[in-house]
This record gives sequence, structure tokens and C-alpha cells, in this order.
Amino acid sequence: MLVLTASFACLALAACSKNPPPETEPAAEDAPAAEATATAAQASPNADSLAAEQARLEAERLEAERARLEALINQIMSEDVYFDFDRSELTEKARELLAQVGELLLKEQRFTITIEGHTDARGTEDYNFTLGAKRAMKVKEFLIAYGVSADRMESVSYGKENPKVEGSTEEAYSQNRRANFRV
Repeated sequence: MLVLTASFACLALAACSKNPPPETEPAAEDAPAAEATATAAQASPNADSLAAEQARLEAERLEAERARLEALINQIMSEDVYFDFDRSELTEKARELLAQVGELLLKEQRFTITIEGHTDARGTEDYNFTLGAKRAMKVKEFLIAYGVSADRMESVSYGKENPKVEGSTEEAYSQNRRANFRV
């Protein structure tokens, strides 16, 4: 950006420092030279249009970066880590998913996440709260081992309080035994 600004300033100074030639009728031999000068003047952009173009390009770059970050955030938030019944150990599928999340977090150092641990509706409130906390901590420990800084993550347990799927079937229970992310 600094180089573009310096180049723009040099261009503006160079354009202002030249005195226009006195206006006289060109001789017959000078006619092609006058046409070439007029064509060159039309081809070079003026300072206002150059600044407007730079502002437009910068706005497009910022919008593309915003869209990229939004897609990354949505990708992280859409992923859930699932657990077996009454377990907090990570499955092989969970490890694969967490490796992808770890890669995203290593690339984007600006992101901080909250890892939310959940359980199904079976068990006491205290037991489920503790199990949800263990699940969130297992995810956090994996990401720390992957290289993500611990101060970029926090964990919280919701136990059975925020089910993803309502119901008393094994299918509903399996969807609620999870850890998910907030960016």
C-alpha cells in the first residue's frame, strides 16, 4: 500500500511539474506529433480515477478476505465431534475432523474458539455435566497437541441442557453426544 501511495505521489508531481506548451497552430509537419501527444494524454489516467480504482481494488480485496474468513468460521462451526455412549475418548473419525480444525486454526491465528461439551439425556445432571466437560477437554487437549495455543481456546460443558436433536431414540442420543465449536 505504501509503494502504491508513493508511486501515486510521484506520478502526481510529475504531471503537475510539466508546463503545457503554448497553444499555437501546428505546422503541417507538427500535426502527427500533436496527434500523438493528444492520444497519450487521453491514455494516461488522471489522479482522481487512479485513486478511485485503488479504492475499488482495496474494497474488493477486503470483501474477498471477509468472505474467506466467514467460510472458514462456518466450516469450523458446522463440524461436531461425536462420542460413544458414556465415553470421552476420541474416535478415529473425531481425530480426523480435529486435525482439519487444527489446520484451520493454525492458518488463522486470529480465531479463538470455545469448545462446548454435550451429552445425551440419560444420566444425572451432575454426571452429564462432568462428562460434557471431559469431552470438551479431550478436544482441547488434542488441539493443543496439534499445535494450537491453549490461550486461544476455552471449554465449557452443557451436559444434557442443549440437545441437538430432541427425542428418546438411540439416533437422537447419538447426535447429542458431541462437542462443537463457537468461533
